[in-house]
Parts: sequence; C-alpha cells; structure tokens
Amino acid sequence: MNFPLIMLILLTITGGIWLCDYFILRHNRRKEDEEPWWIEYPKSFFPVIFIVFCLRSFLVEPFKIPSGSMIPTLLVGDFILVNKYTYGIRLPVINHKVFDINIPERGDVMVFRYPENPSKDYIKRIVGLPGDLITYRNKQLTINGISVNMRPIGEYTYVESGINYVYSQGYVESMNGKNHTIIVSPEMPSVQLSGVRQFPSYENCTYSHSGFTCKVPTGSYFTMGDNRDSSSDSRYWGFVPERNIVGQAFMVWWNFSDLSRIGLSIK
Repeated sequence: MNFPLIMLILLTITGGIWLCDYFILRHNRRKEDEEPWWIEYPKSFFPVIFIVFCLRSFLVEPFKIPSGSMIPTLLVGDFILVNKYTYGIRLPVINHKVFDINIPERGDVMVFRYPENPSKDYIKRIVGLPGDLITYRNKQLTINGISVNMRPIGEYTYVESGINYVYSQGYVESMNGKNHTIIVSPEMPSVQLSGVRQFPSYENCTYSHSGFTCKVPTGSYFTMGDNRDSSSDSRYWGFVPERNIVGQAFMVWWNFSDLSRIGLSIK
C-alpha cells in the first residue's frame, strides 16, 4: 500500500472541496442554510490530513519492524520513528531530493526502498559509502583495507518464530567512532552463495565460500543487518541507490510485547 500516495489523494480531494467552497459555493448559500455534509466533512478533515501529510513527508514517519534481521538493535514488533529530513528534503510520493542537509554515514541505521521492489521499505545498517571497498570474510568486516573492531560480549539467545531458540555470539562493533551490537552464528557461512542474485553493478563484487568483496559504486550504499546470519541485505540483492533513501531510524516509540523498549535510542 502506497500510504503517501493515498494521503496525497485525500489531501487533494479535501483541499479542493475546501477551496471550491471558500471561493464559490459559500457565496451561493443563504446564511440560514447549513453546509451540506459533503462540504462539512472534507473541510473538517483537511487540516488533520494536511498536518499528518507534512509530518510524515518531511519530518518524522513511523515504521514497524517485521523481521529479526536487525536483532539485537531492533526487535520484531518494535515501532520506530524515522527522521525524514536528516538526509535531505524529498518530494513526497516520488521521493526526489530537492535539498541536501546531511549525507549518510557508516553505522547509520537507515530505512530505504528495497531496490528489487521499491514499494517495500527495508531497514539495515550502512557499512559502505560510495567508493568504499567492502570485504566480509570469516565474519570479519573490513572497509578500505581496515578491519572493523569487534569486541566479543558473550552468547546471545533469542526466540525465532515464537518457538525456536537461536544461539548466537554477540559482538560490539565500532564504526565511525560509534558502537553498536551485532550477532553472528559461527557455524553459518559469511554469505550463502545460493542466495546471491544478479543485481546492478554485480561486476563490482567477487564471492567465495569464505565471504565477498564489493566496491560500492558512486551514488549507492552498502547495507547489512545487525543479525548478520539472518539478514537479506546488500550481500544478496546489491547496493542501495541514493534515490531509494527514506530516512534515518532514531527511536523506538512502542513495543506491545516489551514496554521497556519505549523511548530507546537507535544506535
């Protein structure tokens, strides 16, 4: 469902009725006549729709986390807020940037339109900027020849699909002067070759059973999930074009299963 498009259509309809009434229809009504319902309702809804449309399009948009690809940073069922303007002002619906503010940085948790199906929104962590050489081999991430520091923090266990316990190893990963937690399953390969698809600029990457190396093309980003061995990310479907960026995730505002997560900052 293209919610921004639906909001734009509703805004256009209610705003059009309000303008039509303001400039034309009200002058043809007698003072004692009541407004018809088809004028009263749109006029009442228009300010609300306008405010919601502006907030979601230019400031903050809510999202729900549907999968465990970003565990332990984000859990299934987390409702998060995404900053829509930090990476620049974009026109609603067409997502065309009209004004630059900041550029994405390594380590940012970013929401973007899935390159293979732009109607879907994905959330991952940026690990590669345009021009970066990204290597992930034997569970070690290397950027431009420099290994990203990883500090083990012990075993991490979570429940998958409500019934299966998954045992992983937790690490604190340092990137761009900031720390975040990732989990890996030592027995899993760094990349499952059977899941790698052909994607734009695929020739920039080389794959093997121990991992891969990719050169990030101009105007694109390389992303990975914090749940490294349970994430469909740039390893498999390629680079995220700049035009697909939605915004930066910054806060968990609700989780029905764990109220203690309310207000957590996303790092």
